[in-house]
Amino acid sequence: MTEMLTAAKAAKPELARLTTDQKNAALNAMADALLENTAAILSANALDLEAAKATVSPVMLDRLMLNGSRIEAMAKGIREVAALPDPVGRVLESHERGDGLRIEKVSVPMGVIAIIYESRPNVTSDAAALALKSGNVCVLRGGKEAFRSASAIVDALRMGLKQVGITENAVNLVTDTTRASATALMTANGYIDLLIPRGGAGLINACVRQATVPCIATGTGICHVYVEQTADLSMAVSIIENAKTSRPSVCNAQEVLLVDSAIAPAFLPMVYEALVEKRQRSALTPVELRLDEAAAAIIPGTAAGAQDFDTEFLDYILAVKCVSGTEEAVAHIAAHSTGHSEAIVTQSDAAAELFTACVDSAAVYVNASTRFTDGGEFGLGCEMGISTQKLHARGPMGLRELNSYKYVIRGNGHIR
Repeated sequence: MTEMLTAAKAAKPELARLTTDQKNAALNAMADALLENTAAILSANALDLEAAKATVSPVMLDRLMLNGSRIEAMAKGIREVAALPDPVGRVLESHERGDGLRIEKVSVPMGVIAIIYESRPNVTSDAAALALKSGNVCVLRGGKEAFRSASAIVDALRMGLKQVGITENAVNLVTDTTRASATALMTANGYIDLLIPRGGAGLINACVRQATVPCIATGTGICHVYVEQTADLSMAVSIIENAKTSRPSVCNAQEVLLVDSAIAPAFLPMVYEALVEKRQRSALTPVELRLDEAAAAIIPGTAAGAQDFDTEFLDYILAVKCVSGTEEAVAHIAAHSTGHSEAIVTQSDAAAELFTACVDSAAVYVNASTRFTDGGEFGLGCEMGISTQKLHARGPMGLRELNSYKYVIRGNGHIR
């Protein structure tokens, strides 16, 4: 670990002075190498999948699984990052004093960014691409479930770097997947300039508690959809189906449904039909509905337990609560949300204004699914993670969020 971190730190000056053309050439070479090594990556992934079958759920296996189209999508994501504007060297602010001293605030790379993540191999290439384009060295520490896949991906990416004459130490993979290596990164003062954990609440909380290097909390998503009494009910069902079932294992999937009590008798049977009965008829996994007392009086389901409104299920499970109106919905979200993504379905401008003003999350939606909280969907190419804090980045973290800034002052013999 010490050797790797030393090499990563030594690579910082080279990465910081790369031109936009050099970075883009490297990214395109990395994308080519990814495609050229598809067979090796899929072979490694097959070993990871076989080893994980007995220990993880089917939805988590889907996160781990790679195929040809997913690798093509990873390469496409790298090329999309290459096509984005270079964030390094932007003059954010400038002014000239009366004595001619010019002061500029200029965007610069963070330096060495460490990413601790779990069983999503595509994070490996996304993180490497974003780090390189933003002028940063990356140190990747994936979960043991995806280690073979991540290793094969990093081997390919480093081949691409070598082909264009850029140090392979721009992209580094930690080979130790025990807790000791995670702890070492959390406390690598003097080597790591920014730590980004991507994964479940346990990983993120451990990093926030233990890290002595700068750390950004990301990812955990107890996402709510509130159906207000003026909502178009068909629209609401469509949004909920997408938010809950399109990919339940990701952090922007819906975990809680709040329904205005005034429409609950008419609306909840529509939810039950869409999420349970229709899915059963189609041989799809039905959603387990965990209902508060008011909802349970209207539709079948499981009685909600004490923790069900504070759980990121990452599965076909949805907690359901009836509320008296928008203010109660906002209060419930304030008490139980992780600050990720929340949505209101409404035809009322007043309700939408109240919801967007008062819900304190990174992404707040009106009449749209929470599944859009994603760097690619937001036009960032891909993302390093979704920050649920407020300093220095919030929401999907793209290239600009991976830069800091410094002041460059130009004078002509000025003295104070």
